[in-house]
Amino acid sequence: MVDFLGSSLTVASVIFSVLIFALLVRRLLGVRMGLLRTMVAAFVAGALGPTVLQAILPAPPQDQDFLTLGLYVALLSGFVLIVAMAILVVIEALVPTGSLPGPLELRRSARARLSRTRRYLHILRVVARHGLSRFLRGRVHRGLRTAPERRDLARSLRRALEDGGVTFIKLGQQLSTRRDLLPPEFTSELAALQDDAPAVPWPQVRDMLETELGRGVEDVFSFLDSQPLAAASVAQVHAGRLLDGSEVVVKVQRPGISAEVERDLDIIARLARTLADRTEWGASLGLQGLVDGFSEALAEELDFTIESGNMRSVAAALRAAGTDGIRVPTPHTDLCTPRVLVMERMAGIPLGSAEEALVALGEERRGEIADTLLRVVIDQLLTSGIFHVDLHPGNLLVDTDGTLAMLDLGSVGRLGSVTRANVGRLVAALGSGDSQAATDALLELVDRPEKVDERGLEQEIGIIILRFTTAGSTDGAAAFGALFRLVATQRLGIRPEVAAVFRAVATLEGTLTTIDPGYDLLGATRAAGVSRIARELTPEAVRTRVVHEVATALPILRRLPRRMDRLADAAEHGRLSVGVRLLADPRDRRFVTGLWHQALLAILGATAGLMSVVLFAVAPGPLVTPEIGVYHVLGSTLLCISIILVLRVLIVIFRRETDEG
Repeated sequence: MVDFLGSSLTVASVIFSVLIFALLVRRLLGVRMGLLRTMVAAFVAGALGPTVLQAILPAPPQDQDFLTLGLYVALLSGFVLIVAMAILVVIEALVPTGSLPGPLELRRSARARLSRTRRYLHILRVVARHGLSRFLRGRVHRGLRTAPERRDLARSLRRALEDGGVTFIKLGQQLSTRRDLLPPEFTSELAALQDDAPAVPWPQVRDMLETELGRGVEDVFSFLDSQPLAAASVAQVHAGRLLDGSEVVVKVQRPGISAEVERDLDIIARLARTLADRTEWGASLGLQGLVDGFSEALAEELDFTIESGNMRSVAAALRAAGTDGIRVPTPHTDLCTPRVLVMERMAGIPLGSAEEALVALGEERRGEIADTLLRVVIDQLLTSGIFHVDLHPGNLLVDTDGTLAMLDLGSVGRLGSVTRANVGRLVAALGSGDSQAATDALLELVDRPEKVDERGLEQEIGIIILRFTTAGSTDGAAAFGALFRLVATQRLGIRPEVAAVFRAVATLEGTLTTIDPGYDLLGATRAAGVSRIARELTPEAVRTRVVHEVATALPILRRLPRRMDRLADAAEHGRLSVGVRLLADPRDRRFVTGLWHQALLAILGATAGLMSVVLFAVAPGPLVTPEIGVYHVLGSTLLCISIILVLRVLIVIFRRETDEG
């Protein structure tokens, strides 16, 4: 019992000593380090330091005088301290702080890493099965120069994305609209991706509803069909009726889909970083930015409360514009949660399967419906700033009287006032044939590289205008495709919100031709633009705009004469000067101060080291003990100080490089 107690006290004292020593090391380094790695460094230094020092300078015998023993103990303590600090600096250089997870994080993420590894293996098997492995390495691939070869690769890519699951299907659908990034063979093939999935069993749907709504299904619905109207990879919808008799559609998220998408998005982000670093095509496409935008859009789509808010916003914009002929379902907000959406059931049938109903409406009425849809999209893009990104025929219902209903508002685009103005300028310039104005508007919409051939860009846009906007041209899709290719050729980066505009317009082309096969998108766009300009030039609209601009500029105009008088008076009396404060920004001051501190530490460390060398060279000086002189003590002390100061500079350098990387 006594031996056990003594052993326990010894272990406790060692741990306590190592802890105190570790805290001292962290304090001397001047940088916050992890306690675990600091204790490891202190323990290793405490174990190896005495042995190393004894090999350099043998320890005095135990019967030596007290002063000699005390000096050796002080030297040993300083040596061990320096060794511990040096170990920490080496560890920070090799394994920077934060690059490895802690033990608790390792334990929590073990299951997630195992799941991600299995998913990685599944994706690699899919990639290999469809012959895409060669594109994960190398920089140049020669077998894709002809259109048939590109079509074969696009077909393999589509099949691989379908086998990959919901996240990869959604990614392929978004890529199908990016004509600025991919050749037409790829966009055409990816547009055929199907987002169908087997229905979720009714008991699971019922459990999800009761969990999300916090009450039984019978307490909310008088009727709820157990057979879904449609089942997709993210959610499925059921027809139902509320207790008050309102006909509704209930959209229920598939169980576990959120965790699956989160895991896949993490994998896609890692793959994008790897491909951008290792392949030429990955870097040129800007995969990292593309994946970031896709992740944000898909995260919004998985939160049904966002879709509920989008429906209310779009409906409010339609009411403000006084638009008739297009409706948006009204959500029952008290029954909407992140995974359940209850909304008004709209009358009509999907536009993609409404050929007979459209024929019955007549050719003139079909043209009116297409005009209404185009006008609504233009108003969304240029006025309200919130627009439906994916208006394909499956997201529109058409009633017997021709009324349209917008569905699936989970992912919408949003444009600020400046972007809306630039989009309007671009559309107006294309419609009027002004290539110079179109060039200026396009450059305001994209991320400009350091060097832009503006004259060449203007000439290319002029050719597009002449080719596709002259009388008799009706190929709107080709016009937008040519604009996409021009943007890619000129290396102009498209921001996500602008890419969403192009995607919406490109999708709208097919929808309008579904409504009216002979619809002239370019001609209708020009007519809508003229009509919009006419509305903006009415006396009432001009008066409103002038009043707004004057109200905004009036405070500035009122102060302007007084300020001009002050400037003139100062110039007349020779008191006009311009004051610029050096380092006015606190960040600049912190940077210069930190740089000066590091330089000062380096100078002091070098000076202390040189002084210690000089003292050792002229040692021993006055003797403190029979073998140790004052110069030995001072030289050893200065050497310790020099090493500590240099290590402080090194640890800050390594930490800064890690933070910047």
